[in-house]
Amino acid sequence: MENNAILSALSARKSVRVFTPDLVTPDERAAILNAAFQAPTAGNQQLYTILDITDPALKATLADLCDHQPFIAGAPLVLVFLADCRRWLNAYHAAGITDARKPGAGDLMLAVADTCIAAQNAVVAAESLGIGSCYIGDVLENAEAMRDALHLPQYVVPACMLVFGRPTEQQQRRPKPARFAEQAVVCENVYTDRTPDELRADFAAKAAANGQLDYDFDKAVQAFCKRKYASDFSREMTRSAEIYWKEFL
Repeated sequence: MENNAILSALSARKSVRVFTPDLVTPDERAAILNAAFQAPTAGNQQLYTILDITDPALKATLADLCDHQPFIAGAPLVLVFLADCRRWLNAYHAAGITDARKPGAGDLMLAVADTCIAAQNAVVAAESLGIGSCYIGDVLENAEAMRDALHLPQYVVPACMLVFGRPTEQQQRRPKPARFAEQAVVCENVYTDRTPDELRADFAAKAAANGQLDYDFDKAVQAFCKRKYASDFSREMTRSAEIYWKEFL
């Protein structure tokens, strides 16, 4: 499969957070957006809206709200992907359906899936054009301020944000972090917990592939938990997500 351009691009792609000053051209922007539109979508509904953030002040606000990451403000192309359960509801009302139910949790989950599939199509398209990208999950944080900044109405939720630009030479040379091996993430037919020993082996194998030959499972996982899972920003993301979810329950 080495000569398959799509598979090669998927394997080579890594998150890029440092960009050259070069702009994303209008044709490239159009190609990235069109790739997003071609993504698989439930019932051909396209349950998403994409915000093209061109206002420098708004970019700076998003950079601040998303865990104070200044590279967001300097990215040539910033797209916010919104799970949109509102467009079709408005269409139902416009068609005279006065008793249409309000969107529920299942509708939101379907819309989030639609949205993230479209976002990933945009990522792959950008990679094919030599344009780097980075997902910004922190767009889910600070629900009140984010709603205000993006004028988000009821039943519209920020699923992810993507920043795009041409990677610097250093970013191009930077190795892509290794992933877990297949046995760590693929189960046959039914979900099966990995045993503690299997987990240790899975994590150690990934660390070794990333050049960490002195990997200490307990120390590394405890540090990661403290830095990520138990962090203030993770707790804030959960708080904000619950605010969005309440509309659908």
